[in-house]
Amino acid sequence: MRVSAKADYAVRAMVELASVSAEERPAKGDVIGEAQRIPVRFLENILGELRVHGLVQSRRGTEGGYWLARAADEITLAEIIRAVEGPLATVRGEAADEIEYPGGSAPLRQVWLALRVNIRQILETVTLADVVAGDLPEPIGTLSQHPEAAAARESRFGRGPRAPRRPAA
Repeated sequence: MRVSAKADYAVRAMVELASVSAEERPAKGDVIGEAQRIPVRFLENILGELRVHGLVQSRRGTEGGYWLARAADEITLAEIIRAVEGPLATVRGEAADEIEYPGGSAPLRQVWLALRVNIRQILETVTLADVVAGDLPEPIGTLSQHPEAAAARESRFGRGPRAPRRPAA
């Protein structure tokens, strides 16, 4: 799974809002952007999408800014990503349960369904409050400590800028 910059920025902006929400005043977009190193113009668009999906509220003016629409322990990372990117796991833009493959490829549908379930099991259990507290639910701690978690896997053929350089002949 590839997490886009937009999804990453949205989650980080929401974590920032959750961490400052105790102050009981709206957070300015430029303050959120600076704190999380997110380009403000991009952030404003993302915050607008999050507002449309009922995850943040906003007010204009000198006393304005953004705040969470619900408690941090009621908002999951899955909700945030869906708000800015749509479904968590699709294949060519289609839901895995709606795909049918012919012949020998038929079992791939089960692979895509299992992938979707695994993504959901992680992202639907982690709330903004969990991230702010630094207390992530299991199995996240166990999985993130697995020796394979940080191991990069490359195609033996290489890909794009990561492809190994061949010596000049």
